[in-house]
Amino acid sequence: MATRFYHDNTGCVTMRRSIRGMTTEPSPIGTDLPSGARFVRPTGSAETGWRPGRDAPTVADLSSCVACGLCLPHCPTYRLTGEESASPRGRIAAMRAVTDGAGVDASFTAFMDRCLVCRACEDVCPSHVPFGRMMEAAREQVEPTRPWRTRLLHWLGFHWVLPHPTMIRAATLVQPIVRPLLPRRVRAMVPARGRPFASLPSVSDPPAGVDTRGTVALLAGCVQDRWFHQVNLATIRVLTRVGWRVTVPGGQACCGALAAHNGRLGVARRLAGRARHAFRSADVVVVNAAGCSAHMGTYDELRPGSELPVVDLMAFLEEQGLGDVELRPLTLTVAYHDACHALRAQHIHDAPRALLRQIPGLAVVEIADGDRCCGAAGIYAATQPELAEPLGAQKATAIASTGATVVASANPGCSVQIAHHLGEREVEVVHPIELLDRALAD
Repeated sequence: MATRFYHDNTGCVTMRRSIRGMTTEPSPIGTDLPSGARFVRPTGSAETGWRPGRDAPTVADLSSCVACGLCLPHCPTYRLTGEESASPRGRIAAMRAVTDGAGVDASFTAFMDRCLVCRACEDVCPSHVPFGRMMEAAREQVEPTRPWRTRLLHWLGFHWVLPHPTMIRAATLVQPIVRPLLPRRVRAMVPARGRPFASLPSVSDPPAGVDTRGTVALLAGCVQDRWFHQVNLATIRVLTRVGWRVTVPGGQACCGALAAHNGRLGVARRLAGRARHAFRSADVVVVNAAGCSAHMGTYDELRPGSELPVVDLMAFLEEQGLGDVELRPLTLTVAYHDACHALRAQHIHDAPRALLRQIPGLAVVEIADGDRCCGAAGIYAATQPELAEPLGAQKATAIASTGATVVASANPGCSVQIAHHLGEREVEVVHPIELLDRALAD
């Protein structure tokens, strides 16, 4: 890709003017810049390189980045490679180049694909650049340029399997047979077994003697309910024991996060509409997977009119409290892993730690560089193993060095990635709600 989107190295002109000498009609902006320099923002050329009829990063979003570089040390891929093209600033520069007329070529595709969309850059950006939204739109543009085999796999996965619970059940049923035949990097992402025929109760009431505080609806999820069905059951048990009536509305499916992150925004919009219909009567929609709760919080932006009262499970329980329940002691040392879409996108940090510290005998320890991505990032571990592997290995080493026997993770993708890289180390990977469930057990 041409380097036209990089900054000119010309120095700035230093000027001093007295207040008395200033005119009421200043010179047009840019006339005092050195020769050859241009603004960071795109030119707004009519000859854009974006494919018409598909989402693309907007000029307004691209212009919000001033290329200050404060995001660079927080970007996992930049930290690994040291390459500008593997940084948020470099990727935005590439998007500007396409806006200015460059084509969506193989280099641009590689720049976009190497991004984890962990949104660490958004969290530290003083200009509040909506980088996640820009990346989703850029990948929408990239998708038609991919090899036909990749497009076919994406079409099958994002259009047919994930949006349809029956197809997910069928895939889970054949999972033990197919898994050994998968490439190693894909096999590492797939648990050995799932729960193809498991189901959740449509309504669960608080046990006798516990006052009902209200009603919440639970997102069952796609992968979450097939591979982590026990997490959904633990969620229902904890919520009911602390006084909440839990409903699991029928007609729900995948939230659409994976489709949105991988260039299938049309599918994501349809799934947002389906979720809006399924949860139309809910006062609160509780979500126990961080990636799902973060994505569902953007529904109204993705598809206006589809907003839902979504709240992450850990934030909900911390805000509402556990009531007067008695927690039995658990003598455990637990390392807490912050999923990027909880920490960065929803700014959830203290809530899960505060909840776990209410359990007598349980010690919560911090992971070194715990705010760094583990490398899971949806299907990233399968598509970008050369970057996902070192990130996963670093995270596993940091967890093991804490001496904890348990690591708590509130996102299914993170849990799979961490468990894979922990390998034979004797560290149990659980959802934090499972620890609360154990402490509430009779």
